[in-house]
Amino acid sequence: MKAKTLEEQFDEGVDITDALDLTKAKRVLQTQKRVNVDFPTWMIESLDREASKLGVTRQSIIKVWLAERLEKSKLSY
Repeated sequence: MKAKTLEEQFDEGVDITDALDLTKAKRVLQTQKRVNVDFPTWMIESLDREASKLGVTRQSIIKVWLAERLEKSKLSY
């Protein structure tokens, strides 16, 4: 498919994902780095309850909450 056709379909709201090779796709500025954080037991239990209510993992809820807090902090500068 030519780039022009792809652009036109995208602009029209057509799902173009089948035309893309996503095997080598990367999220720009989203490289991962592993860190270890120790939490008190009560905090882990609370995180697990909240994650269960939302149907997500503990790691997911930690990431989302941290991202929200960092965004909020960034906006207050």
